[in-house]
Amino acid sequence: MRTYILTPILILALLLSMTSLAQSSIHKPIPLDTIYANDTKNVALFFPEPIRQGITGADHFVFTFNRETQNYLGLLQAKPGIDSNLLIINQDGSIFSYIVKYKRELSQFNYFIPLSNSIGNERPETLNPKPIDSVEPKINSRDYYYQRFCRYLFKRQQRIGKIKKQYQGIELNVENIVFDTEELYFVIQVKNKSSLDYDLNFLKLSVETRQKGKQKSLQRLYLEPIYIENMPSKIARYKTTKLVYVLPKFSLSDDRRAVLELNEKQGERNVELKISHRFINHPN
Repeated sequence: MRTYILTPILILALLLSMTSLAQSSIHKPIPLDTIYANDTKNVALFFPEPIRQGITGADHFVFTFNRETQNYLGLLQAKPGIDSNLLIINQDGSIFSYIVKYKRELSQFNYFIPLSNSIGNERPETLNPKPIDSVEPKINSRDYYYQRFCRYLFKRQQRIGKIKKQYQGIELNVENIVFDTEELYFVIQVKNKSSLDYDLNFLKLSVETRQKGKQKSLQRLYLEPIYIENMPSKIARYKTTKLVYVLPKFSLSDDRRAVLELNEKQGERNVELKISHRFINHPN
C-alpha cells in the first residue's frame, strides 16, 4: 500500500521541481556581449534595421549614426575610462544592448548584428494599448545627441591651436573646433582673471569679409547656432567657464575670417577674437 501512495507524491514533487527549473530559466537575465573600442579607430556596427536611437551610458563613449536618412551603420569610439553600456533602438522597435569597454589595441573593427541578438522590442503587444493622443511626447533626439557630444568634448584634451584674446582681465579662448556629421562644434573658454564678476550680455559668432582696395571695408554676417551647451549669464571673479556653440558646417575663402564677440552687460570689458579661415576649413 505504501508503494502506491508514495509514487504519486514522488511524481508530483518531480513535476513541481521541473516547473521551478523552467521558470527560473525563463527569468534568467540575458548575458550581454562586449564590444571594444578606442579613440584612434572607428568600430563599425551594422544592424538588421535602420538605427533610430543610440545611447551610451558614459560620456567617454561616443556612438554616431546618420540621423537625417535611414542608415544601418553606426560608429563607436571610446576614450580611456570605466566600462559602460550601449543601447540601440532600430526603426522597427527592436532593442539591442551591449557592454562597451575601452581597449588600446583592437582585434575586431566590424560587427554585423543579427536580429536574433535583439533583447526585445519597445512596442510589446498589449490587450489595451494607449490611445495615440495619450502617448507622452518624445525627447528631441537631435538635441540629446548634441548635449552628449558637447559633454564629451568638454572632457577631451584636444586643442586646435592658439586662438585667444585678453582684455582687462577677461580672456576669450577657442580651444577646439570639431567637425561631426554635418555640424561644427566650437569649444569656447571664458576666463575671468579680474576681481569683478563678469555679466554676459552676448556672445556672437560672425563671418567677416575683408574687401581689398583703396576703400577698405568690413562686412559681417552673424551666424545663428543651432545648439548651445552651458551658456552662462555670469562669470564670477577668478573663475573659468567653458561652453560649446554648434553650427551647421561652413567653410571660408582666404579673404574671410570668423569673429567671436564677447560683450559685457553694462560694462566695457568687451573682447573680439579673430579666427583665421584655416581653422574653420581644417577642424579636428
